[in-house]
Amino acid sequence: MVMAAQRRRIRDNGGRGPGVAIRGVPLALALTVGLAPQGHGAEAGAARSEVAATAWADGFASVNALGQNGTYGGRDGKTVTVRTLADLEKYATAAEPYVIVVAGAITMDPKGKEIKVASDKTIVGQGSSGEIVGGGFFLGQGVHNVIIRNLTIRDSYMGTWNDKEHDYDGIQMDGAHHVWIDHNDLKHMADGLIDSRKDTTYLTVSWNRLETHNKAFGIGWTENTTADITIHHNWFRDTEQRNPSADNIAHAHLYNNYLQDLPGTDIASSYGNYSRGNTKMVLENSYFEGMKNPVIKDATASIVQRGNTYLNTSGRNESGGTAFDPKAYYPYTLDPAAKVPSVVQSGSGPGGTPAR
Repeated sequence: MVMAAQRRRIRDNGGRGPGVAIRGVPLALALTVGLAPQGHGAEAGAARSEVAATAWADGFASVNALGQNGTYGGRDGKTVTVRTLADLEKYATAAEPYVIVVAGAITMDPKGKEIKVASDKTIVGQGSSGEIVGGGFFLGQGVHNVIIRNLTIRDSYMGTWNDKEHDYDGIQMDGAHHVWIDHNDLKHMADGLIDSRKDTTYLTVSWNRLETHNKAFGIGWTENTTADITIHHNWFRDTEQRNPSADNIAHAHLYNNYLQDLPGTDIASSYGNYSRGNTKMVLENSYFEGMKNPVIKDATASIVQRGNTYLNTSGRNESGGTAFDPKAYYPYTLDPAAKVPSVVQSGSGPGGTPAR
């Protein structure tokens, strides 16, 4: 079954050999639970590294544009395992491509530090043990072809819920392109869990848990309307705002996300998916549970809704305007909205196992 799935996903990668992606399966699972080729000793290790290095993104991160044919991270470089902040920073900032395996928890020093990731990198947690504690990652102007997968990124919180003093994000991108953020658990940071800023484009955010937080996922900080972004199979759990807040996105495709505001907690949602500015958004087969103002838009923005489910929601639920056809840009398959809570809860985050 797995090999059949692999054969279906073989794709051209600009003459560098086949790139294999298994839909919904995190890289760490390929390394740890038998999706990688089997064997013993050095041969098995090399085979597992090859599977790690040939993972491809889906959604807009898979599109051939800006001189970059899809997103495959550090596939063309060496695989290294890191256990210290010094080694993580050394390889993440290097000019050469690397697959960087984070083994265990790495604490940022000083607190709030964001490592400046260079192009052509895969940063992936080993099993369920890879953690970035007290800081995160920064992808600057022109940085491209980066994969961040299977990590827990947590705990730069400084004691203020709506913190205006500490810009400590989990992942911040300013003008990057071709980035895949997949199967991570992001929580309890001082500022944003994910900030996609300043025309960052060809971005896919998939199968992540964003939880127990104020500002979950902000997009924009630009007057331009050029970004193309796919957001699918994420679990927004007890996050107050920016779920996401999507400002000035040319093509925003959101599908099969699970937005959940749990009763009886200290956190209450202020809104769910927000189409701002000139954004054109397609919102499909997502599940909203207990959310206040689950879907809202500016007068200048567009939202086309299809097949979404709303359970115990209240307030604004809006659509209007025209958008685009996502299948004109890439193939994808929708899960039924009714199955989204179970599919996303079991499949998201580090080590998640999507039901397929």
